[in-house]
Amino acid sequence: MLKIFTPIRKGLKKSFDNIRNEQLKNNLLQAIPFWIGSVITGIFAVMYAHIFAWGEKLLALILNWHDWMIFMIAPIGFVLSWWLVKEFAPYAKGSGIPQVMAAVELANPKEHTKIRSLLSLKIIFFKILSSVILVIGGGAVGREGPTIQIAGSIFRKVNEYLPDWWPKISKKNMIMTGAAAGLAAAFNTPLGGIVFAVEELSKTHINYFKTALFTAVIIAGLTAQTLAGSYLYLGYPKTHDVSLMVMFPIILVAGVSGILASQLSVMMLAMNNWKKKNLSTDKANVIFLVICALFIACIAYFINREILGSGKEIMQRVLFTHNKHEEWYVPVLRMLGPALSFTSGGAGGIFAPALAAGASIGSVISGVIHLTQNETNVVILGGMVAFLTGITRAPFTSAIIVLEMTDRHSLIFHLMLAGMISSIASILVSRHSLYDVIKVNFLHEIRNQDRNETL
Repeated sequence: MLKIFTPIRKGLKKSFDNIRNEQLKNNLLQAIPFWIGSVITGIFAVMYAHIFAWGEKLLALILNWHDWMIFMIAPIGFVLSWWLVKEFAPYAKGSGIPQVMAAVELANPKEHTKIRSLLSLKIIFFKILSSVILVIGGGAVGREGPTIQIAGSIFRKVNEYLPDWWPKISKKNMIMTGAAAGLAAAFNTPLGGIVFAVEELSKTHINYFKTALFTAVIIAGLTAQTLAGSYLYLGYPKTHDVSLMVMFPIILVAGVSGILASQLSVMMLAMNNWKKKNLSTDKANVIFLVICALFIACIAYFINREILGSGKEIMQRVLFTHNKHEEWYVPVLRMLGPALSFTSGGAGGIFAPALAAGASIGSVISGVIHLTQNETNVVILGGMVAFLTGITRAPFTSAIIVLEMTDRHSLIFHLMLAGMISSIASILVSRHSLYDVIKVNFLHEIRNQDRNETL
């Protein structure tokens, strides 16, 4: 495949050799790979968003036609999503963020060859295919985490295709910048992408790659906006005329959300460990997946269909309609759905489901204490930040993402408070985030595989 690009490479080299200013030439050569990766990331993010939305609409159409169809499509979706990942791309399973975190850690001279297991073109294809099949089957998963792994894979391949004469670019900086660009394009939240790279991924001084990071996020975001239009992930909820007293329900919701989110993480990790110990055969895994799928199908059919999908519809309804207060059991369903879907072994993220769970918790508590509609909106947004923080342990990233997806800049202190309270509360349940534990597991698996192959 590299031979295809040989004439292009020769032409580029000739063009750059004509530049007499060495500093200008070096700066351009350093910047261009990031720009190329950002444009491709923006294109893929928009394409993936449309495919994922199509999958959710297809599920809704099927269930509106005959709701009992969930008992057929759920087992098929769960099993097929798991099988595709298991057979063709084992490290495409789950969110994708722990894989990127592991890849950043492996981006060193001794271990950089192991990154291809986590970030590759094959990962991109099966990540998209598996996650869309899972959401058509009723899986409570999102596309945002997978978009980050897709972007990391794109930036890694761009770096890999650079010719020998090109100045060497840090693999670690390339992957971290790709992840930030992916998050920015997925949510249309450029600041969120930058904060995510710093808070969740970066262990090096940001000065080393800040220009590349900023430009990559801007280009990826602009590419996505060019293709999808200028949009907010959610919209403009009404939050005016709210007194400072709303801080007290925000603290309550944030504490509850942080504890529940951390407990959900512990439960999902326990389920993963149980599966590793007890489901050693394909037959056992298929039986387990069918049982999980039928359990979700029963809840969707007999109780509430809101257990299905990413949960974006819940967020939009409680924020933008008069139907703001959920039943007490909806937060339980919005935690149960992602727990079974995320641990299924198929591909799919937990960012959007976590936001939906937090929104439902805020909605329930607001109804219990009889807040006004605008106060309810503020508390719901606080719940979204808090639950996402409980999963990721990244309070500033969570606050900035929710801030940008709703354009409610006046609530910056409310949302940061929710993130900080949740961060403290979640530690009471578990010291480590879901992503950190899964990242460590991936690193252990990859290093053991390499050690066994060497022996």
